[in-house]
Amino acid sequence: MRLLSLLDAETPPLITAYDPSGAVPIPFFGSAVPAGFPSPAEDHIDRVLDLNDLVIRHPAATFFVRVEGDSMIGAGIHSGDVLVVDRALEPGNGRVVVAVVGGAFTVKRIRKVRGRLFLVPDNPDLDPLEVSPEAGLEVWGVVTYVIHRVR
Repeated sequence: MRLLSLLDAETPPLITAYDPSGAVPIPFFGSAVPAGFPSPAEDHIDRVLDLNDLVIRHPAATFFVRVEGDSMIGAGIHSGDVLVVDRALEPGNGRVVVAVVGGAFTVKRIRKVRGRLFLVPDNPDLDPLEVSPEAGLEVWGVVTYVIHRVR
């Protein structure tokens, strides 16, 4: 399999540019890797990938937060994951958000149903929370990416 050639002496160095910040550039292979049947991989690195460029659209309005709990497992969000949260995005119907309700942080999906607002977990064992105007809901941002180790 050609991917093993990354360890060969003939392969160009993976670090392709000097970065004065001290961060090490991560190589990005331009062709997709199929998750089905194997296919030949391309023999070159397309460019250096900065993960900030990939996951952050609004740098001044973006933050990261670590998740605790299992209320969003159906959305692929597990306890210990890191969320990329964008405060510049509109927290519309169906979006996963980081919010504060009654002084407590939570990660849930926003649902608007017949003029009523709910924070809905993506876990069938948990019930949605109807948010009344008195509850003091404050949406901190929309979750755009989830970062977790492959289990």
